[in-house]
Amino acid sequence: MSSQKGLRWRKPALKPILTSQANKQVVNVVDEEGEEPLSPSARLFHEPNFNVYIIAIMGCKNRIYPDLIRANLGHTLLRHPRFSSLQVEDRNGKLKWARTEVDLEKHVIVPEPEPNSIEFPDEWVEDYISNLSKTTIDRSQQPLWDLHLLNIKTSDAEATVVLRIHHSLGDGSSLMSLLLACTRQISNPDALPTIPSKKKNQLSLCGSGAGRIQRWIVRLWWFTVLIWNTVVDVFKFAVTAVFLMDTETPLKASPGVELRPRRFVYRTISLDDIKLIKNAMNATVNDVALGITQAGLSRYLNCKYGEMRRSSGTAEVENNLPKNIRLRSTLLMNLRPAAGIQALANMMEKNTEAKWGNWIGYVLLPIDIALHQNPLEYVRRAKTTVDRKKHSLEAIYTFSIAEVVLKLFGIKRASALSRRVIMHTTMCFSNLVGPVEEIGFYGHPMTFLAPGCYGQPHGLMINFQSYVNKMTFVVSADEDTIPDPHQLCQDIVKSLELIRDAVKEPRARQT
Repeated sequence: MSSQKGLRWRKPALKPILTSQANKQVVNVVDEEGEEPLSPSARLFHEPNFNVYIIAIMGCKNRIYPDLIRANLGHTLLRHPRFSSLQVEDRNGKLKWARTEVDLEKHVIVPEPEPNSIEFPDEWVEDYISNLSKTTIDRSQQPLWDLHLLNIKTSDAEATVVLRIHHSLGDGSSLMSLLLACTRQISNPDALPTIPSKKKNQLSLCGSGAGRIQRWIVRLWWFTVLIWNTVVDVFKFAVTAVFLMDTETPLKASPGVELRPRRFVYRTISLDDIKLIKNAMNATVNDVALGITQAGLSRYLNCKYGEMRRSSGTAEVENNLPKNIRLRSTLLMNLRPAAGIQALANMMEKNTEAKWGNWIGYVLLPIDIALHQNPLEYVRRAKTTVDRKKHSLEAIYTFSIAEVVLKLFGIKRASALSRRVIMHTTMCFSNLVGPVEEIGFYGHPMTFLAPGCYGQPHGLMINFQSYVNKMTFVVSADEDTIPDPHQLCQDIVKSLELIRDAVKEPRARQT
């Protein structure tokens, strides 16, 4: 452990090179031999209209000790090449990774507000995180990440850690796995976190007679439906890129939203409530998360349209929603086989290799906006939508389309295509699976995890993240589009309560 300020992690055999033609600034990097170029997806995230950062918010159960964090970073995170490399231009103007010295004093930021100057700690932390979305990190001067340690007690935690990472360093799933590889179980400090694995259903073709024929018929039907769903989804993606836009609702952002700051608001709900609904409806946790999101968005929009009716002098009614609202979410899917937590931990400890990078495909997810008499209908429709999307190769084909556009027409056209598809939709949704036991971040026990993003051409992003017996969801909102994100959070929480009570009601009647 080190208490020395300005702690540096050093890589041998460094030499200076110019990293900026305009500023002629010199930064120490390793020999240019063996430098790896940025992948096309990584370069895409550096386009002015797609400069995306990932924010990971972690609540801690006790005070954060910055020296302990710095001392451990040098033995873990900085061993990952992406977190100890600059993104520099070569002689041909192409971006490459170049290993460099990392000055942890510049990356580990500990704000020191005046004593007794914080009247509302929750608002102070929320404002601090929002202000991060107004800034970027200079890629020519330091690796594109930083860690903010906020020793401010809030209603959710004794202290808060905010990790900011540029999306060019990796996709959300890989970065979350890397973050968890830096943690250990509280009950067993030598053990890595445990992540639930997904069960895969496989069709067996063994057997004899009628059973074998029946299985072949099922497999043929399965394959036919897969091809049909894929063709339909790719067609809808192409049509969306050309002209098909979502309905203009109070959730739809105006052009230029990617350049505006965002507000990050999160709530922690019971994972047991979600599992209760999941088991009762033969669904998945993801189905329930999407279902309560659809219900919450419907409540929020119904209220907004009611306010519009009142302001126009029209009487507000129970259902103020326009008919046939088209509202879709883009869902980014990692197509590269994700490196497990153990593989990433071994990479940092033993300098082994692990699969890494941005291989991302798009899925367009329809969001059901309606006021259903039965709250369970939101989960039923979510399950139908998700099951349909699981049985499609949409993500693979949209990734391939982007790759073809990139190779034939260049990064500018590929960026324009991605932005156009996103701008023609309304929001982004994700759900990540977290540890099943309590973990500590370099000795600091955590109470919740809450990931989000800024810099994307959407006015709204909703992320779900499980942790032990909790589920935290984050509403990342452009305040020009959604000035009251706290209300949207409350509508999602209320929707969960209504769906949970609807599940319990039949049981209460039986008893």
